[in-house]
Amino acid sequence: MTRLLVRRIGLMLLIMLVVGFILFIVNEGDPRKVARGVLGPYAQAEQLDIWIEENGYDRPIPVRFLDWVGGVASGDLGESVQYKRPVNEFFWDRLGNTGILAGITFAIMVPLALFLGVLAGMKEGSLQDRTISVVSIVTTSVPEFASAVILSTIFVIQLGWLPGTSSMAAGWNWIELILPVSVLVLYGFGYIARMTRASMAEVMTTHYIRTAVLKGLPYKRVILKHALRNALIAPFTVIMLQLNWLLSGVVVTEYAFAYKGFGTLLLEAALRRDIFVIEACGLAAVFVAVLSQTLGDIGYTFLNPRIRFS
Repeated sequence: MTRLLVRRIGLMLLIMLVVGFILFIVNEGDPRKVARGVLGPYAQAEQLDIWIEENGYDRPIPVRFLDWVGGVASGDLGESVQYKRPVNEFFWDRLGNTGILAGITFAIMVPLALFLGVLAGMKEGSLQDRTISVVSIVTTSVPEFASAVILSTIFVIQLGWLPGTSSMAAGWNWIELILPVSVLVLYGFGYIARMTRASMAEVMTTHYIRTAVLKGLPYKRVILKHALRNALIAPFTVIMLQLNWLLSGVVVTEYAFAYKGFGTLLLEAALRRDIFVIEACGLAAVFVAVLSQTLGDIGYTFLNPRIRFS
């Protein structure tokens, strides 16, 4: 296990370095493009040349990349063109806001999806199975912007129970999180539930489950002790992949409810070509993606002893 962990961490660092280089080339490969993004579209050629020389963009790309890596490692993410201040001053707060939203969503979505998936897979083809399957398919088929509009129409406009925005301007307010969390849960739980249902249904047809039932073991014990662990192997990978979506895939939901998180920051930076913010967001997204896959591989070995002992 130690060798696996060391190997995965090394691979994670290598992937981040490669993706970071690609990200750097795309955003800062052309010094004049960077200078124009900072100085504005009406800057003169002489002004661009002066800025390039003063900021060291006349150096070779490998040298600039190593300097950029050193700056990122020391916490220097550059200065935002849009906000005219260091990216560090607001980036971590926006990332933390999305972390709160993602954490609450994950804590509700995963247990709900696993519970419904197990219930559906226990009795394949029954009314219970078909009902859960239809609900899962319908909720997953509705995109976030549509469910955001539907829920806002019902609970904000018609009933007046909830606020229409979730800017959290007055500080922490759990009521403002109800609608964005509901939108994310409705969209995300169906996929996990369907995967869990398929895996559970397959496990329930295996010989060792039938033998346990025929031996007279309590049905609850058969499900919890023998079937559930094996049924979680396939959905576990899908659950880990949801971490990527909850970080960079919540742009629509955050924008719909004016939530000041990572998703809206990435959207604003992309629209205004704020390259240093885009780089910071890209690195964070890559880190979470690689970390989730690493955690998925490690967790997979605990759920499947054949991989651990091979």
